[in-house]
Amino acid sequence: MNAYVVAEVKKRGVPLVKPVAGLIAVLILAGCGTIKPEPLTQDEITTRVNRDRAEMYRGQESLSGPMTLSDAMARALKYNLDYRLKMMETALSRSLLDVSQQDMLPKLMADAGYRWRDNDSGGTSIGIDDGLVSLRPSTSEEREHYLSSATFSWDLLDFGMSYYRAKQQADEVNIAEERRRKVLQNIVQEVRDAYWRALGAQRLLDETQPLAEQIAQALDKTREAEQAGILPPIEGLEYQRALLDAMTLLNQKRQQMELAKSELTALINLPPGTPLVLQDTPTPLAPPPTNIDNLEQMALERRPELREEDYKTRIDSYETKRQIASLFPSLNLFAGLNYDSNEYLYNNNWIEGGVGVSMNLFKLLSIPAISTANDARAQTDDARRMALSMAVLTQVRVATERYKLASYDFQIAEQSAQVDQRLASISRAGSDNSLTSDLETLRTQARSIVSRFQEASSYAEAQAAYGRVLNSVGIDLLPDQVNQTDVASLSRQIATSLRQQESSVFARTAGIVVEKHPISVQITRLPSGVSRSTVSQSVGRVIEANHLSLEPSPKSLTLQMGFNIGASNGTRKGVWTMRVLDADGSEVLTRQYTSYLPNETSTRSISALAEAATLSITTDLQRLAGATPVLTATP
Repeated sequence: MNAYVVAEVKKRGVPLVKPVAGLIAVLILAGCGTIKPEPLTQDEITTRVNRDRAEMYRGQESLSGPMTLSDAMARALKYNLDYRLKMMETALSRSLLDVSQQDMLPKLMADAGYRWRDNDSGGTSIGIDDGLVSLRPSTSEEREHYLSSATFSWDLLDFGMSYYRAKQQADEVNIAEERRRKVLQNIVQEVRDAYWRALGAQRLLDETQPLAEQIAQALDKTREAEQAGILPPIEGLEYQRALLDAMTLLNQKRQQMELAKSELTALINLPPGTPLVLQDTPTPLAPPPTNIDNLEQMALERRPELREEDYKTRIDSYETKRQIASLFPSLNLFAGLNYDSNEYLYNNNWIEGGVGVSMNLFKLLSIPAISTANDARAQTDDARRMALSMAVLTQVRVATERYKLASYDFQIAEQSAQVDQRLASISRAGSDNSLTSDLETLRTQARSIVSRFQEASSYAEAQAAYGRVLNSVGIDLLPDQVNQTDVASLSRQIATSLRQQESSVFARTAGIVVEKHPISVQITRLPSGVSRSTVSQSVGRVIEANHLSLEPSPKSLTLQMGFNIGASNGTRKGVWTMRVLDADGSEVLTRQYTSYLPNETSTRSISALAEAATLSITTDLQRLAGATPVLTATP
């Protein structure tokens, strides 16, 4: 009977698993070597490009009204792609922290399997003393059977390693946050720089194109006059050279300012070519900071780079502890449930458990090397932090000095622009419509526009230097808590936060709200035949070009201008008498401006002299109206 049972066991057929496994192996081997490079098709590339372009600008709020500086910063914060990338990297670091925290949990391993063999496993036994077979061949395992288990294990050493790795990953999250802060500070600096240059371009580009066309026409006239013999060749070429130089300078300044608007639209992630209007509000510059020691202390406490070094030092300290902990023995606890479908087993289900201790004794030999490496790592961290701290202190002082110099440069550029505007006005007033007179007028007008470009550029540089002072100290753009994320709300929160943060650096912040008084123009006396409205418009253009407002208001200052013709030593002179009245009608300023009169008293000449007279009191008007103050920075 027993022999029959054994024979039955041996006659068991080969299960279906074997041919199926063979077929799968053949298919896998057949698939190897058939993979060929497949370049992207043009349709796939076009689809990807269209998808990316739509995604870059998806969900953005549309522009509404003129954009302020805080609006531009808010849009950069919300839509700038570089900042989005840093936000994603911070989120990735947090996700990796969650993963590393899971490594500290005990392990619960679930296992299931199937075993098959083509013959029986088994064996026999022989006597140790006599070598005789003591048992007939037998087996205790079926040819096919299923296994499953669930084992709970916990290794104390692995827990310690995972704990320190999780602490290191937590500081990696902090490092990612500091890098996000740095990117945001740099974006704010770039937005500030591009915004003020773009605003300068917005103010002046409308005046540049008509002047460029006039210079081109004057070049044609000069060439025609030279060919016709009206001008001597040398004089004609000198005028052409002067006009070309003026055109070159004009184009250089125009190109520099025009690029700023493209840079700004890229920083705030607007589609190229989007019409962009900036709010033109006179913004005074703050006096340079004086307490440098406080700024240096703030920089050492706030700069993202130094905070990142602090976190790196802490990560290295955790690495030291992790290496020391790895020298300890490993204590492993385990318990589990098991199942085996083998019919020959007495118990197909059982529970097992145990404890094990292991230790690599040779690893103890690495203690001196670990100690030396940790000391070197700590010294390197300290040296790197000291070097970076010195660089930060230098940046604070350099940024402060640059702001002082930029403020002074703006002062000079502002005065130069006013002088060139007066020269252009006087040149227009003395023009007699001859070719040489018109050419000189154009040359002075071009120089006046270039000087105003230089003034706008110097002001933008001063604002950029102002931002670099804030950046060197580590001033943050956002408040600690953001309540709403729409652009308008972000803009208000940013403006409030910046004022609070900047007040800790500057005694008075740039752009602080001060009471400003518009200017109202009254032309009282003019020679007969001169257009009062034209003269008034000329004066208004000068006022607006120098950051003053003409909007009517109950608090308006009144500029009264009267023209008289006098004579001195047989020479006709024009005298403008100017009085400034406050909102109550009290006189706060009286000035006179005298200039030679051309032989022909026309609306053109009187308007030009009115512009020159207004320019002579521009600084006083700015002081009385509460516009840009006179700076006291010295080089």
